[in-house]
Amino acid sequence: MASERDNQRVTSPATMSRLAGLFRASLQKHPILTNTAVYFTFYSAAETSQQTYNKYFTAEKPDYDIATGARIACVGSSIYAPSLYYWYRFLDRKFVGTAVKTIGKKVVCEQFFMTPILLAVFYGLNAILEQKEDLFKEFREKYLISLAANQVFWIPAQTVNFTFIPSHLRVVYVASASFIWINILCFIKRRKVSDGGEKVEKK
Repeated sequence: MASERDNQRVTSPATMSRLAGLFRASLQKHPILTNTAVYFTFYSAAETSQQTYNKYFTAEKPDYDIATGARIACVGSSIYAPSLYYWYRFLDRKFVGTAVKTIGKKVVCEQFFMTPILLAVFYGLNAILEQKEDLFKEFREKYLISLAANQVFWIPAQTVNFTFIPSHLRVVYVASASFIWINILCFIKRRKVSDGGEKVEKK
């Protein structure tokens, strides 16, 4: 028994190291495909955790909505991953180094140029996929609060990103942080603000 446990202790780190090596190799050979897969995984996990919370800890207790989860994951993986991959390559070429001024420029460009566009795409594509009659209603109601929440969360996160994270791992880092952020975004998306009041939107 002791020998089996010893073998497991040796095998497990070796297996994890092998998987990490395969992942790094995949990032180098197929960066967009690998980042897209990472984003799909994290967006799916975040949406599942959000739906699980709603099912067991809210008064409405809605059933799992696979279609909504699929839309969120598809938008996140197909739009965000390729866009951010090329965006970070551009920023790294444009602003070289990790000086405070350089990091500040990257964060400002990220949060006040790219982020507003991506959030608009998020709400726009979801409205199209949900076949809503008014494609801009949800955008008008939730865009500004989503953008404000985004700045509170992502400005510190992106400061860490541009200061400490290697360029080839940045999309993966952002996808990992997105597990938390997408829960926040999904929470905002499920709330309906109209007529001066606020209530939970049932989907």
